Amino acid sequence: MKYESGRSMIEMLGVLAIMGVITVGAIGMISTAMRTQKRNTVTEEVLQIVTGVRQLLGEYDDFSNINNTTIFGAIGMSSKNTYGGTYELSVDPSNSRQFIVAINGLSKSDCEYFLTKAWSDSVGYLSSDGKQGGATGNCQSEMGKNTVKIVYGE
Repeated sequence: MKYESGRSMIEMLGVLAIMGVITVGAIGMISTAMRTQKRNTVTEEVLQIVTGVRQLLGEYDDFSNINNTTIFGAIGMSSKNTYGGTYELSVDPSNSRQFIVAINGLSKSDCEYFLTKAWSDSVGYLSSDGKQGGATGNCQSEMGKNTVKIVYGE
């Protein structure tokens, strides 16, 4: 009798199937990690924007002179966010002592995440004693068209 020392086709298919399952799991984990990183980046950038606006315009009684180009240039960051959208600053029309940071270009799931996130220094969060996230928006638009607005100030 001859002894064969090679691998059978069944063994090779088994190894490939196992590798495929591991690859699918890794892709899912990488996708989750990338989504988390994007969300963390946006959170950090919003905090940087708020800090910059307060430093630049904090000496005034209101934020009615807010200007996107000037603010983003002064704090040294782009108005573009990691979702391909933009950040926009505006004065709250009902209270010039408050300003709004808008995050544009969000998917439905990311919009919902930022709506429910606790923006701890925002007007909505503070006025609700921490019971609400502090953001507003409508997450029903098509992919990449959703906007979340967060109001800061007094």
